[in-house]
Amino acid sequence: MTADTTPTAPKPILGMGLMIGAMLIAPGLDVIAKLLMERLTPAETGAGRFLAQSIVMLPIILFAGGLKRPRPGHAAAGMFFGLTILAINLALREMPVANTIAIFFVEPLILTLLAALILGERLGWRRLAAVAVGLIGALVVLRPNLAAFGWAAVYPLAAALCFASYMLVTRAMSRTGGPLTLQFWTGVFAMLTLGAGMAVGALAAPEAAPVLLPNGRELALFLLIGVFAALVHQMITRALMHIEAGVAAPLQYIEIVSATLLGLAVFGDFPDALTWAGTAIIIAAGIYVFHRERRLARIAAAAPPP
Repeated sequence: MTADTTPTAPKPILGMGLMIGAMLIAPGLDVIAKLLMERLTPAETGAGRFLAQSIVMLPIILFAGGLKRPRPGHAAAGMFFGLTILAINLALREMPVANTIAIFFVEPLILTLLAALILGERLGWRRLAAVAVGLIGALVVLRPNLAAFGWAAVYPLAAALCFASYMLVTRAMSRTGGPLTLQFWTGVFAMLTLGAGMAVGALAAPEAAPVLLPNGRELALFLLIGVFAALVHQMITRALMHIEAGVAAPLQYIEIVSATLLGLAVFGDFPDALTWAGTAIIIAAGIYVFHRERRLARIAAAAPPP
C-alpha cells in the first residue's frame, strides 16, 4: 500500500486540531478571491482557483504513489464543492467577508443533521446544543436579513447546503480512499463544474460574464490561492479521517475569528460590539466540543478492551 491509501486508526485530538487549523486559514482564500473578483467573474475566479490547486497537487500525488482512477464519489464531491465556491464568490462580490461567512454558518447545523440522517452518526443533545449555540453566535455576528443584503444573502445559504453535502461525501470517501487522491479529483471535478458554468454564462450573457485573460497580479494571486487551497482542504480531508462530520461541524465556527481580522486588515471592515460578542459565543461553542470530545477519547482509551 502507498502512503495515500494506508488506513490509520482514528485520532480525535489530531482530527480536531487539523480542523481548527484549516478553519483559521480558510478565510484567507475568501480574501484572495474577493481581490481577484475586482476584475474577474465569480465562476472564472473559482475555476482558476481549482486549476491552480490541481497544478500544485499533481507533483505531490505522483511522488506519494501515483494517480488513482477517479470514482463517482470524487465527481460528486467536486460538483458540490465547485457549487459551494461559486455561491460564496457571488456573495463575496456584494458583501464583506465576515458577513458572508456568518450567514454561511448555518452549514454546521445542516451538516450535523444530515450526518445523523445519512451516515448514521450519533446526535446527542450535547453535540446538537453546541451546534445550536454556535449558530446563535453567528446570528448575533450578522443579524442576517434580506432587507440588509438583498438577494446576495441567499448565496451563502446555498453555499452552506452544498458544502454540507461536500463534507458528507468527503467523510464517506475518506473511509475507503487516500486523502491526496480524494482532494486532487475533487479539485478537478470542481474545476470542470465551474468551467461548465463559465461556458453557460459566456453563451447566455457574454457582456455580463466575460472570460478575461488574467494579468500578472492575478496569476500570482491564483498561485497563492492554489497553494493555500491545497493545504486547507488536505487538512479538512485528513481531519475527517479521524473525527465524525458531526464533531467537525461546530469547529467550523472558529473560521469567523480570522475572517473578521482579515476583513479588517485588508478591506477595513471594522466589526461592531455585537460582532465581537457573537464571536465570543462561537469560540465558546467550539472549545466546548473540543473539550468534550477530548474527554470522551480519553475515556475510550482508558477502557479495557472488550
